[in-house]
Amino acid sequence: MKQTLRYKTLWLSIGISLIITVIILSLMAPPTDMMDALPNDKFGHFIAYFTLMGWFAQIYHTNKQRWLYLIGFLILGLLLEILQGLGGVRQADWLDMLANSAGVISAFLLTKTRLAYILVYIESFGKTPETLN
Repeated sequence: MKQTLRYKTLWLSIGISLIITVIILSLMAPPTDMMDALPNDKFGHFIAYFTLMGWFAQIYHTNKQRWLYLIGFLILGLLLEILQGLGGVRQADWLDMLANSAGVISAFLLTKTRLAYILVYIESFGKTPETLN
């Protein structure tokens, strides 16, 4: 399915904002009340990386592009955990790395389904059948 996105710049801006948010949240000290409320943050790690991979898979549709994002987000999760261990503010946790990777891989697997074209579908609202590609 070859589709071009009319608002690709907007979608990329949102995606870059998501990456920056994940980096900042990964490296800053967590609020102490959040630590008490969330004794197991693995689900948050999974959702964060699932969202990153899923978002960019909506924008880039070739297998090569999606594989590059898969590798890139796996590396990002690994590097951020290493930096957490070196920073002294947070701790590196191999289970966090596993949750990050599981999120990336799960979203990547969904790129093999029709769910990989949600943004294309959203952009198609309001178009007449003659203008659809």
